[in-house]
Amino acid sequence: MKSESFRARFIILSVIVCISGFSQGMLLPLISFIFENRQVNATINGLHASGLYIGVLLSALFIEAPLRKYGFRPMIITGGAIVGLSLLAFPLLDSIWLWFILRLIVGIGDNALHFSTQTWLTTSTPQHKLGKVIAFYGLFFSAGFMIGPKVSELVTIWEPLPFLASGVLTMMAWPLIFLLKGAEDAKPEDTGVQASLFNTLKNFRDVLKTSWVAFLFPMLYGVLEASLNSNFPVFAIRHDFELSEITWILPAFSLGAILLQVPIGGLGDRVGRGKLINILLALGAAVFLMMEMFSGSFIMLLLSFTLAGIFVGSMYSLGISYMTDITPKTNLPAGNLMAGIMFSLGSIAGPVAGGAIIGMTGGAHYFTFFACLILVLVIMNILFMQKGKAAVR
Repeated sequence: MKSESFRARFIILSVIVCISGFSQGMLLPLISFIFENRQVNATINGLHASGLYIGVLLSALFIEAPLRKYGFRPMIITGGAIVGLSLLAFPLLDSIWLWFILRLIVGIGDNALHFSTQTWLTTSTPQHKLGKVIAFYGLFFSAGFMIGPKVSELVTIWEPLPFLASGVLTMMAWPLIFLLKGAEDAKPEDTGVQASLFNTLKNFRDVLKTSWVAFLFPMLYGVLEASLNSNFPVFAIRHDFELSEITWILPAFSLGAILLQVPIGGLGDRVGRGKLINILLALGAAVFLMMEMFSGSFIMLLLSFTLAGIFVGSMYSLGISYMTDITPKTNLPAGNLMAGIMFSLGSIAGPVAGGAIIGMTGGAHYFTFFACLILVLVIMNILFMQKGKAAVR
């Protein structure tokens, strides 16, 4: 049955994003497990993990023009197909460098899918419901991302099995977009300016002037998501954790994000996102310092990852809502793209920095690195708010 209601659109887009989150959540630890067992250097392992986000970053420069020209549905179909087929290709092309290229291609497809669904929702959601709707959207992604690491355990049965399972699910998810009546005509709001790389870069400049602080939080989420899912398995294996323990700890971060993501989104609508972000980040920094103290305890890390997810696992969706509050509506596509770029930069830097810290110190200051980064962002947001540039509700 076809439907064109906002509710139906939101549900279908969220299901598609959930499967995408599942694929990402599986791919990062899965390849880290495989490379660690093959005794690949921790720094190389971290650099390799950045391939997906390099793909996101590269595609961000060119993706706005086709979205404005062709609309949301063709971009979602293209992105979903690219991700699904790439995942199915991993077992056929078993090479460290070919896998890097496949990760890059997955990043391109993921960005096409996420940018399209995210822009569609932010441009069509009533302002008073924005925080809650984006929080639910983030919750679906987090739910998929939480399941992914557990599915990566299938590698102990047969190495290609998790790749095949994820690829098949992805190829089943994106065709759901055909259930939306009228989706073939849905496009971003026309600005009257021809879409081009030059104009995209100009829009980036404009959106950075008004909303730069909001992009720090998707960047932070990228650092945390990518590093925890690619570096932490290496850290944990070297500290004698079992594979089954690691695949319980990793989803705890996403579980924490899921538990309070929607209430946090609604709270941001009422009390102001700037203040809420500062409070959550301060609590998150304290949790990461606690992780440093109990880095050898399975139970304490399981608890700490859950608490970290509660406090900082909503930073991507909060950052998007924050950006939407302070960005002119005609520039929201560029704002969503810039959020993806900053998320990608964080996701590239996170595994590289994390891998370097583990390689040089054996992981002695791995969690302290996150705490320090979080505190720097709190200071930057406070300074931004004090200058009176964030008139946000």
